[in-house]
Amino acid sequence: MTETLWYTRCPVPTASGLAHSLGWLGDTAAASGLEFGVLQDAGPELAGHHFLHDLSGLVREGGNVPAIAARAQGSPTRLIGLTWIDEAQAILVGPDSDVAGPAQLAGLRLGVPAWAQDQARSFPRAMALHGFSSALRLAGLTLADATVTEVTVERNPQVRTAVRGGGRDVTWGVEELLRGEVDAIYVKGARAQEVAREHGLRVAVDLDATESKRLRVNNGTPRPITVHADLLESRPEVVIGFLAQSLRAADWAAGNLDGVREVLQRETLSGPLGVVAAYGEDFHRGLHPSLSDERLDLIGIQKQFLYTHGFLAADFDLDGWVAHEPLERARELVASGQVPA
Repeated sequence: MTETLWYTRCPVPTASGLAHSLGWLGDTAAASGLEFGVLQDAGPELAGHHFLHDLSGLVREGGNVPAIAARAQGSPTRLIGLTWIDEAQAILVGPDSDVAGPAQLAGLRLGVPAWAQDQARSFPRAMALHGFSSALRLAGLTLADATVTEVTVERNPQVRTAVRGGGRDVTWGVEELLRGEVDAIYVKGARAQEVAREHGLRVAVDLDATESKRLRVNNGTPRPITVHADLLESRPEVVIGFLAQSLRAADWAAGNLDGVREVLQRETLSGPLGVVAAYGEDFHRGLHPSLSDERLDLIGIQKQFLYTHGFLAADFDLDGWVAHEPLERARELVASGQVPA
């Protein structure tokens, strides 16, 4: 029997992250007679559950690479929501490079992180590969038209790896780019924008500027909310309450941009300019989780990419992963005003 509602997230704009910061998730757990725990505050013996998602009682909102990889490996999870927040994805080149568009990536050495100890923790590699793939597609090219060149995560001081995993802003390959060992790198997020400015790196392709969401699909777009099946089966009201508080936090965020940015500065370890550069002016109005056909199609695109490029132990049925009822019930609670204030 679950005695603790566990929560893990990545430090990016999410309604559940705001609900946690406002204390509402802890209130939901207490109202159900449960303790409330956050993996980021727990000991190292629990850290791996952020990637494996095999801890009973766990709800996770984070990068989709570990979530999809965990499901492919057999972790008993259900997908209960998807969010979409663009987060400054770009292809960077060195200060003296004349590359100024996707077509000029042809023949270049693209810096891609090496494989990690397992597929779920190899999210940096997956992110870079998909980012470069999307950029090349803008010019009718594929990864075969360039040279994938591995960079090592460990020796790059810009990288901070932690239990939050996929939420850390990606700046892998900066040193290799400055030394001329690669010609371009993929970056995303608030801190990545600041690193680019600090080193005088140039944006060769701004992926956020592409109109097609399909070309902006990556680890954080869309971002899944997943739950351990045991929690959903044994305490569905807790899962519904979690989602209801997230929806309530999304409503709060829509009218409180300054408050949301304050939370993000703490979460991303970035300054105000980095947060603005990464997320813009309107992101706070679109934090509501959904399981719309469009978002399910987009997460399906990511799943297929990961399977094609060797990041999944096996393929699996996306429809069988999705649980629609908890979010539907949560919306009803919010609409009726039954969520505790």
